[in-house]
Amino acid sequence: MLPFGHVITFEFGGSQCTLGSVFTGGSPHSLSDLTVVTTRLTALLVVESETEVTAIRAQGPGGQNVNKVSSAIQLRFDIPNSSLPEPVKERLLALRDSRITQDGVLVLKAQSYRTQEMNRMDAFSRLHELVNRVALPPKKRKPTQPSYGAVQKRLESKNKRSDLKTSRASKGLD
Repeated sequence: MLPFGHVITFEFGGSQCTLGSVFTGGSPHSLSDLTVVTTRLTALLVVESETEVTAIRAQGPGGQNVNKVSSAIQLRFDIPNSSLPEPVKERLLALRDSRITQDGVLVLKAQSYRTQEMNRMDAFSRLHELVNRVALPPKKRKPTQPSYGAVQKRLESKNKRSDLKTSRASKGLD
């Protein structure tokens, strides 16, 4: 059906949904193998060929098996050389994230699961989540003005305070 990184867009309940394959290069076998990536109109998926995936040894406890099996995944994604739109690249590089190197390479390490396949899926889903978080430009702040009533109340308060201070002033003690 769908190779890794392809997208299906459809209408569902009045909103536009985007589905994408999150499997390791094979094609999903049924609709249940697809996962909803986002319901925004600007859903972006990163193509697997633009990433570098390496199996590494996981940290932490694991008994005798932890030193023999490389079940953790390190995913490297070169942001400047990717096929993402330029504004998205700029917003990704502007993130203050320790996982982005000086060269603009995003390094994700997934080691939550015991199997390499699950860690690989976890790393790609985290990458897609990060990319889609910056896909939409941030909203511009629209400055607000105080209401007419609030301005009048502030001026009235200032006048009362001014009158109070004037009444306390000494009346010509020469």
